[in-house]
Amino acid sequence: MERGPVVVDTDVYSARFVPGSALALRYEPLLVGRLEVLSFQTVAELRYGALLRGWGIARLRHLDAAIANAEVVQTGPDLIRVYAELRVACERVGHALCQREHDADRWVAATAVRLGISLVSNDRIFEGAPGLVLEAVS
Repeated sequence: MERGPVVVDTDVYSARFVPGSALALRYEPLLVGRLEVLSFQTVAELRYGALLRGWGIARLRHLDAAIANAEVVQTGPDLIRVYAELRVACERVGHALCQREHDADRWVAATAVRLGISLVSNDRIFEGAPGLVLEAVS
C-alpha cells in the first residue's frame, strides 16, 4: 500500500542528524518511502540549530543535501490565511497552540493543514489541534 506525503516537524527531522538517536529510529517506520514535506519554519530551525552548535562545512553540506531531498513549503497568502485561521480555531477551543510561544509550531501545523496531509511529530503540543492530523509513535 502506498502511503502519502507527510509534513515532518523539526524534532523528528533533526533527530536523524544525531548519531544513534532513539527518536530517529522510532520514527523511521512512519517516514520510509514517503515524500517528506518541510515547512520553511523547520528549515530555519534546522539551520539555526546547526549554526548554534558550530557545525562544520561537511555537516552543513549534509544538512543542505537532506533538505534538498524534501519538499520545502514557503510562506505565501494561502499559508498565512491558514495560519491565522488555525490560531483563531485553537483559541476558540482553548488549545495551547494558539499561544504566542507556539508561533513556530503553528507555522508547521498550518503547513500540514493547508496541504491536507498529516504531520509527523513527537511534540505533544499538536495533539487535538483543530483540523490537524497527527502521526506519532506512542
